[in-house]
Amino acid sequence: MTRIVVAAIALGAALVASVTVAVTIGSAELSVADVWGSVAAHVLGRPSPLDPLHDGIVWQLRLPRILTAAAVGAGLALVGCVMQAVTRNQLADPYLLGLSSGASLGAVAVLLLGIGVLLPVAAFAGAMLALLATLGLASAFGPLTPTRTVLAGVAVSSFAAALTSFVIFWTATGDSYREILGWLLGSLAGARWPEATVAGVAILVVGVPLAFTGRVLDAFAFGDRSAASLGVPVTGARWALLGAGALLTGALVAVSGSIGFVGLVLPHAVRLVIGPGNRALLPLSGLAGAIFLVWADTLARAAFDPRELPVGIVTALIGAPVFALLLLRRRSLA
Repeated sequence: MTRIVVAAIALGAALVASVTVAVTIGSAELSVADVWGSVAAHVLGRPSPLDPLHDGIVWQLRLPRILTAAAVGAGLALVGCVMQAVTRNQLADPYLLGLSSGASLGAVAVLLLGIGVLLPVAAFAGAMLALLATLGLASAFGPLTPTRTVLAGVAVSSFAAALTSFVIFWTATGDSYREILGWLLGSLAGARWPEATVAGVAILVVGVPLAFTGRVLDAFAFGDRSAASLGVPVTGARWALLGAGALLTGALVAVSGSIGFVGLVLPHAVRLVIGPGNRALLPLSGLAGAIFLVWADTLARAAFDPRELPVGIVTALIGAPVFALLLLRRRSLA
């Protein structure tokens, strides 16, 4: 227990420090004192100590983007833990139920129609339709089971991805390819306070309750019969957890695009440190996911300035080798 408390305190402090330092990184020189001075001025309604240009960089550009990254990273890591526990599949991630492909189909449709202002709504609607299709297909031939859910998710994801590719091939012209590709690879470049608000509300309304479902998820680890013997309403709990995870993922994908590996790798990394118990794993993974995506997005934003990479490329470049190392470590410990 002491190790878990220390880890929680350390990760919480690291998250606050990461957000603060990340705001200072970029072409405009800013200090930590500048960041906190600007934030305090806006929160307390006082005049900012910075000039309008630097104050705008802190408050209007960098801070909402970094807070969005923190919320998206925390949410994806949380949902990754939930999906791995509910499906009893260590390779599960937040996009297991076809949510990413469904969101991509909705987003690409509005981008090609030239109504990008509706992109978050269309992406969320696409993700929810993919969820309904997956759960409907999985439950059409019997009770909702982990294996059937995973297979249905694969089928829906493949179908939605094929439709997305067809729509892009048939209608995309000129610079629309670049805009579509940037969204499909995951990007926080356009994140401002509305996007930060959406992601933050999603974390508070859905993510925080999910972080306290560790006892139920621990019961699923021993199978449906064991969970039922412990008083868990298996079918209802599974539907509720999958639905909540999908709802949170849909909201996050709507503001960030598809950012891979966060929900897959971070739960495994935290599990190596604190053990398999979900009551500690869920909140600690959320904190670790927030820190990871803050720095991944900062790297994507600043490493090749004035060019910017989609953050999904950075998470894949980091996440794939890290996941391979985690697999090798698990094998050596087995």
